[in-house]
Amino acid sequence: QVQLVESGGGLVQPGGSLRLSCTASGRFFSIYVMGWYRQAPGKQRELVATITSGGSTNYADSVKGRFTISRDGAKNTVYLQMNSLKPEAKAVYYCKADSVGPSTYWGQGTQVTVST
Repeated sequence: QVQLVESGGGLVQPGGSLRLSCTASGRFFSIYVMGWYRQAPGKQRELVATITSGGSTNYADSVKGRFTISRDGAKNTVYLQMNSLKPEAKAVYYCKADSVGPSTYWGQGTQVTVST
């Protein structure tokens, strides 16, 4: 089992920045890719960014150049640095981990609101 705990969401003005964190516990050594997804009201959950255990990253076209996913292996934590935030970024952001098995785990989500 893997447990994921997200933090860092909140309210920010358009053009502002936020950094989300996701810390894994449990059988975190079995994880081979982690990612951030988001779900806006009335919409389907969508990919934001992923990072593999080897450090390879992938981004949705809508966030390329503004968001950066990174990881700290020593802390079992993945980050999502979000810059130049737009109002359409408002959503619940979820951390996801895929591990050998295969198994998929989700965090509880953290709310991001971009508004004046």
